[in-house]
Amino acid sequence: MPPAPTIRLADYTAPAFLIDAVHLTFHLSPETTRVLSRISFRRNPDEAGNLVLNGEELTLISASIDGKKLAENDYTRTPTRLTIKGDSLPDTFIWQAEVEVNPKANTSLSGLYMSKGMYCSQCEAEGFRKITFYPDRPDVMAVFTVRIEGDVPVLLSNGNPTGKGDGWAEWHDPWPKPAYLFALVAGDLVSFDDDFTCRSGRKVDLKVWVRPGDQDKCAYAMDSLKRSMTWDEETYGREYDLDLFQIVAVDDFNMGAMENKGLNIFNSKYVLASPETATDRDFELIEGIIAHEYFHNWTGNRITCRDWFQLSLKEGLTVYRDQIFSGDQRSHAVRRIGEVNQLRAQQFREDAGPLAHPVQPAEYKEINNFYTATIYKKGAEVIGMLRNLVGADAYRKALDLYFERHDGQACTIDDWLQVFADSTGRDLAQFRLWYSQAGTPRLSVKESWQDGRFTLTFSQSIPDTPGQTGKKPMVIPIALGLLNPNGDEVLPTQMLEMTQASQSFSFDDLATRPIPSILRGFSAPVILEQDITTERRIFLLAHDTDAFNKWEAGRDLARDLLCSMSVGAAAPADGYLGALRQVIRDDTLDPAFRALVLALPAEDELAKALYDLGQTPDPTAIYNTRRDLSKAIAQALQPDFMSLYKGMATQGPYDPNAADAGKRALQGAALAYLSKLDGGVLAHAHYGAADNMTGQLAALTPLLANGLGQAQSAAFYEQWQDNSLVIDKWFMLQIGHASPETAIATARDLAAHKDFDWQNPNRFRALIAGLSMMNQAGFHDPSGAGYAFLADWLIRLDPVNAQTTARMVSAFDGWRWYDAARQNLMRAELERIAALPGLSTDSGEMVDRILKG
Repeated sequence: MPPAPTIRLADYTAPAFLIDAVHLTFHLSPETTRVLSRISFRRNPDEAGNLVLNGEELTLISASIDGKKLAENDYTRTPTRLTIKGDSLPDTFIWQAEVEVNPKANTSLSGLYMSKGMYCSQCEAEGFRKITFYPDRPDVMAVFTVRIEGDVPVLLSNGNPTGKGDGWAEWHDPWPKPAYLFALVAGDLVSFDDDFTCRSGRKVDLKVWVRPGDQDKCAYAMDSLKRSMTWDEETYGREYDLDLFQIVAVDDFNMGAMENKGLNIFNSKYVLASPETATDRDFELIEGIIAHEYFHNWTGNRITCRDWFQLSLKEGLTVYRDQIFSGDQRSHAVRRIGEVNQLRAQQFREDAGPLAHPVQPAEYKEINNFYTATIYKKGAEVIGMLRNLVGADAYRKALDLYFERHDGQACTIDDWLQVFADSTGRDLAQFRLWYSQAGTPRLSVKESWQDGRFTLTFSQSIPDTPGQTGKKPMVIPIALGLLNPNGDEVLPTQMLEMTQASQSFSFDDLATRPIPSILRGFSAPVILEQDITTERRIFLLAHDTDAFNKWEAGRDLARDLLCSMSVGAAAPADGYLGALRQVIRDDTLDPAFRALVLALPAEDELAKALYDLGQTPDPTAIYNTRRDLSKAIAQALQPDFMSLYKGMATQGPYDPNAADAGKRALQGAALAYLSKLDGGVLAHAHYGAADNMTGQLAALTPLLANGLGQAQSAAFYEQWQDNSLVIDKWFMLQIGHASPETAIATARDLAAHKDFDWQNPNRFRALIAGLSMMNQAGFHDPSGAGYAFLADWLIRLDPVNAQTTARMVSAFDGWRWYDAARQNLMRAELERIAALPGLSTDSGEMVDRILKG
């Protein structure tokens, strides 16, 4: 296979032909679906060129222009496109084509495919070209009318229904959209129905479509949708714009969900939930992801991106919107801690390794490889910083202008920033560096105190990343508060704006030297470097009035202690244990927050921290150190944990509300610690009494982690073997909590299990990511067996589903952190994957970047 071409932002040109209307007719058949297209083209007066229609894996039956059938010498065709010379075409014309596709054979889950008898489409980023010939790019927007004919009872597409009969249905979407937002679903489905009245008084019908038997698991998804619609009206002034909004739950799906106009398609794990089958975390994710996809209606659909280099324009903004929504529904402090945990685990790791790229990449080979934490999560941080800098009122004013100015357009990041420049009068040229410079800035700080004046001097540096060196200073908003030595707040939070490589900020007329609380709320995605003592961290954990920094102090204490213990240099300090005791006894603190304080840093986080300190991380030593510290905490705080376990029991029937979920989180954390001391006695009893999935897993997880839960695991499987989403959890628990010595054997046994459907992305990730991400000591077994196991499965999956394969290749991205022997073993597996004949562009690009980084 020839190398994939590199696509560059600098090479962008507008399409030579635009589209006014699209009419599609589908004759559905599992192996021989016929797609008839009738497309009204017009020449773009601002851009000359040929008519280029993308098309892959299509059998062309016929094609015509203005009714004249095309001969083979009227066009040129490659495996990826069909081209007609522009000067041979009139200014306006009708393109008609008939093609045949094979949904049953389409295992890539991109384009039109089958999922357990259901027809389903996924067109972002470039899946529509597997459905028919079309200029498959986001800056070509058109009105779609769709007719579907098939022998299944439910036939769905975008927009509003305009007609239906026996074996057919017609749909019309009046809002111009790019092809990546097209959707089709057909199958044996039932709907969970409701409606919503917009603030204008217009009624919108709501439907959640699921397989028969799953209707009882839709109520929370519907409730989340209605709350999202209300929130978007109240917070952003955005009203829904069709007569019908639909969600479909699909079992085989590469991603979480897709915001297709009016017909959102979801991975079923983010729709289906009942107390018996879903955890508190599942309910929280359903709430947030349904909100995210709904919010795309305006930030992604009505205003879309001009090209894929602008991807964060829709994704970063929409992630930020769903984060604030979730904070409003639950707890902003708890949500923020969770967001930063994910940002550091995923995006900071990405920024520090071979896969680093800017929020707006300059080039790519396979766009599917850039649906990354940088695009989504760092992109959302950039939106949050912008709001912090201009203020809430100015942010809302700018968003109103954005919607007014660009509704119905395919826009760029520059269009977005220009709106803020015009509405606020700010020069955002330097701020734009957040979009163009990769790498996580490092922010160091020094303090001085003299005659009542306290001065903080900050310095920033941005490390080199692949293809980028010599970076410029960024605009960094630094939220700061000052505390007196008695714990009182002497300076409430204020926002400092750093614009220089080094910059000082002074505070006068202070009676005593204050203790600074820096980067409150994690006001910028940077790494803060400060010379801070253990005593000060203990003070901040006890007294900081900012919830994030309070948690951060405890996290830093635990991380530093674990790093020291892993190289044999420390033991748990009484001060740290005492600070934990003080926090968990403080009933004024949210139980969910206290549970987060008790959670120790993950093993891969500790490996990266040791690497940054110039140490070579030993995965086995890290595993043992976390186990030892957990037991020490359990022994020191056993009475407190028993009190919490009893005191955090919720009353009445299960409810996924934030208050009850927080209590269950803290009770579960206490149970996990107690299980290290009592041989699992309490966890056994908890499992037997549990009437919901959160309770079952709160007991089963520590039992398995301590080698005690074999009987409960077998009973769990027996109880839930017919529920695929719950069995996904079972697979991940088995491998994620296997001992390092048995992890590889466990993984092999699970891979041979009759329920391991490796072509289902959820099941594949449950096992393969369960080993490579959750069981670090097992994955990094010195023999290299974990690396070989991962590579074997990636090689098997790549020709079937390249997108999922490429994403899983990233498990190797930290290969340079470890000792020479492990590096050589991982390099060998990466090279084995790279040498695979016919390796996909998706996986090939990822392997190449990881090896070269």
